[in-house]
Amino acid sequence: MKKILLGNEAIVRGALEAGVNFVSTYPGTPASEIGNTFYKIAKEAGVYPHTKRGQGAKIDEVSPRSGVGVYFEFSTNEKVALEAGIGASFSGLKTLVAMKHFGLNVASDSLMPFCYTGSKGPTVIVVADDPNCWSSAQSEQNSRAYSYLAHIPTLEPSDPQECKDFIKLAFEISEKFNLPILIRLTTRVSHQRAPVKLGKLSGSHPDKARFVKEPQRFVTMPPRVLEMKKELFKKIEKIKEFSEKTFINKISLLTSDVNKQKTGIITSGVSYLYVMEALEELKIDLPVLKLGFFYPLSEKKIKDFIKNLKKVLTVEELEPYLEKEITALAKSVNPGLQIYGKALLPEVGELKPDHVVAALATVLKTHDRRVLAQRADLPKFPKRLPNLCPGCPYWLVFGAAKKAVDFKKVIFGGDIGCYMLAGLPPHNIQDYLSCMGSSIGIAHGIKKATAGQQKLIAFIGDSTFFHAGIPALINTVFNKSNPLIIVMDNQTMAMTGHQPHPGAPAKPDGIKIENIVKACGVKNLKVIDPIKQKELIKTIKEFLNKKQVSVIIARRPCIFVK
Repeated sequence: MKKILLGNEAIVRGALEAGVNFVSTYPGTPASEIGNTFYKIAKEAGVYPHTKRGQGAKIDEVSPRSGVGVYFEFSTNEKVALEAGIGASFSGLKTLVAMKHFGLNVASDSLMPFCYTGSKGPTVIVVADDPNCWSSAQSEQNSRAYSYLAHIPTLEPSDPQECKDFIKLAFEISEKFNLPILIRLTTRVSHQRAPVKLGKLSGSHPDKARFVKEPQRFVTMPPRVLEMKKELFKKIEKIKEFSEKTFINKISLLTSDVNKQKTGIITSGVSYLYVMEALEELKIDLPVLKLGFFYPLSEKKIKDFIKNLKKVLTVEELEPYLEKEITALAKSVNPGLQIYGKALLPEVGELKPDHVVAALATVLKTHDRRVLAQRADLPKFPKRLPNLCPGCPYWLVFGAAKKAVDFKKVIFGGDIGCYMLAGLPPHNIQDYLSCMGSSIGIAHGIKKATAGQQKLIAFIGDSTFFHAGIPALINTVFNKSNPLIIVMDNQTMAMTGHQPHPGAPAKPDGIKIENIVKACGVKNLKVIDPIKQKELIKTIKEFLNKKQVSVIIARRPCIFVK
């Protein structure tokens, strides 16, 4: 049976076929659909804490041991999501943790020691990168760097079918070698839609979950931690041997014999699809080594592939990790090999088939008119900048802030969420933007650096406040600076698809942001519905001149939630 699935949906299907027990995530595009799909499944099955459908499990009944299905949660941030997953893994459960690329940065503190201790229950971590910054404006990150930094085995699927198949293989590898496995996606893999051949759903046995005490098994302290590192390296060597034989490293050649070819291509992930499209357009047939196993690399397979070639083109998005590895390997088996890569292909932004066509034209020294002809330019459409939805409560907050202060004299700090759009017309009130929770942390630094002489308003969303804003607020209170912080409480994670969060769960009675703010020692605090413009403007003016940190919670639901 086949079904058309997104890459992210295929990840979910593969995990279910593998018998996953425990799933945790924090929403972040392009990985959001993984959590959203598990959330729907858990809700329909009656195993999410708020649910009123299905078996209607109570919150204290919801665990993998309850026998009512896969446990799923939206955690408060990615580090917490991974730590919850590590706890489930240490208890023997088959575990999946999903996040976007910046989320892996947040979770990296926990990722590094987890690779040292290893997993007990098979564990897969899915990370989705965003080349070209389609949804993630802060930086164009290549998470493959973590493969080397953490020494975590890494697989790169290129399409939804491989998403499903690779996730099942990842669980098998994790179980065999007691290591977490990283699945690295990109936007074009996560959001690609294609027919996927479905397998049987696997039954799980969560009733066996138990944390068993084992001396120094999960404790990363010297001198044991150094022994753990040696053990990790030994596992990587064994996995390297395993990767030489796995089906996900394969050579594609349409007609001719690979040994008779003098030019080859090595690629991975979605770049493989661009390569095959370019070859089809050019109507040429070259051997293509597709590396589904990015780390550790199949060195023997690569050496066998390149030993008789005169030229090889490495095709990969962003930084040239494959190109550097292949250059090093070629020295021992084919020192005269001409290696082409980032000299012909962009290191910034997504790859396109056109890029590969042009690179092949150079490598093959062809003057085929189809290759060198200029592509027809797209019509010049007028630019349309993204904007807040009509009726969004943030219009009211930004409008009030601009009316309350001297726009040129007040610094405006941005954070991650829909309100990032404050930096674009018609608002134009965002003077810095970095990462989750940083609006408050940077505000404190500016205030201290300028001895409080400059007025500053920091905007932060409700979900972002729970994610990373609380420690920054505590730091600001304790170290005595006085920014005005406006918490934009629209009672949902709007930007990533309206998921629940601790302050706005799907069932009422979440954690009140004002209670946390009070507990942090903030004296100047007010909760205001931004529809009350006069009150909001007056409070902004008043709080901006306070000598201590001030917080306004601008609470009005997102129009889609309401």
